[in-house]
Amino acid sequence: MIWIFVGICILLAVGLVVRQTKPSNVQPPTSPKSIVTTFKGDPQTTRAFTWYTESVEGHAMLQVTEGTKVDSWDRPDILTFTAKSTQINIGGGKRQYAHQAEAICLKPGTSYTYRVGSEQSGAWSDPAVIVTEPVSPETFTFVNVTDSQGESEADFKAWGHTLDQAFGKFPEASFIVHNGDLTEDPDQEKEWDSFFGQAAKWLVKIPLMPVTGNHDEIQGNAERFTSHFAVPANGAEGAIPGTNYSFNYGYAHIVVLDTESNLKAQTSWLRADLQSNRQPWTIVAMHRPAYGGNRYEKIEDWIKVFDEFGVDLVLQGHNHEYSRSYPLRDGKIVPGGEGTVYVIANTAGPKFNSLKKDKYYHAVHFQNNKQMFAAVTVSERALSLQAYDADGKLLDEFTQQRSRSGD
Repeated sequence: MIWIFVGICILLAVGLVVRQTKPSNVQPPTSPKSIVTTFKGDPQTTRAFTWYTESVEGHAMLQVTEGTKVDSWDRPDILTFTAKSTQINIGGGKRQYAHQAEAICLKPGTSYTYRVGSEQSGAWSDPAVIVTEPVSPETFTFVNVTDSQGESEADFKAWGHTLDQAFGKFPEASFIVHNGDLTEDPDQEKEWDSFFGQAAKWLVKIPLMPVTGNHDEIQGNAERFTSHFAVPANGAEGAIPGTNYSFNYGYAHIVVLDTESNLKAQTSWLRADLQSNRQPWTIVAMHRPAYGGNRYEKIEDWIKVFDEFGVDLVLQGHNHEYSRSYPLRDGKIVPGGEGTVYVIANTAGPKFNSLKKDKYYHAVHFQNNKQMFAAVTVSERALSLQAYDADGKLLDEFTQQRSRSGD
């Protein structure tokens, strides 16, 4: 089976090679913007990319080559993948174009340089470097943020600064989980331009796995949000594609749920997804909190499934304050390792809410009126979370231990 897979990859790679014949110095309006990389397939062998252009000329493409430097894009070993392009109505009679492409047959634990653009227009992004997941990452860290939710360029500077601090502290972090409310109004493309622009140096190389918030999906419509991200297409039947999915990385199984719609369909899907999960650690990411400064009662059925399958950590958003619960099971505080811990890492954006009343389930609960991020580190026998403010000050941390894998 391995030789069949390798053979298919070689045939696909050879078939996708395109020689670049035009200079790459042509800019606007076909220039790529809002570039982001995500996981869609196996993080060891694939990587997905999404970008926007204001107009199109020819076919949008993704070019990839092994290594961290490229002396020429006019080489037979350059892999070129054609993007799927979609016209997006941005209001006022204006259109832009969303492009999504996936690099396949990559090597695990390997650096690749890529660019996106169009041969016909000659407009290409600056080269950026990604690294695929190692075959057996003994320990990895990812960054968790939420509610970057801004309107102006100035608003999103806070979001960019928060990521600067996060990757200053954790330069080897493998990906980002964003717990929703990426912008204030998803129909305003200028807000998306600022969201991606202020964090561009990170989002072009570090996968961003998004959660749908109430400012991303409005009255059952999440098109403007989902058009910006290529994520696993393994969610619940009936859920909006791109709002509910799961993936594995290292020793963790990570589940993304949409608190805005199709809750019953996701409940059934969640149970089936967790039944098939064989990873030592299970982490859920969603927007409205099960246990935070307040509770979203419509997802009580999800909590029962978390308890049933021993979900270890639930990352949440929405409340714009910091909270961490005690380990909980059946709504009661239980010893460490016997229940689920629920965390909201305040906000990565400009908006803070007044601190809500302390609840019985709060182990830590505060409002410091500063942007925050969390770093989640996972190994076979330990899961830890450290929460920092945007000045790099450690404000909270906890660790869960297991005696052996699968316990």
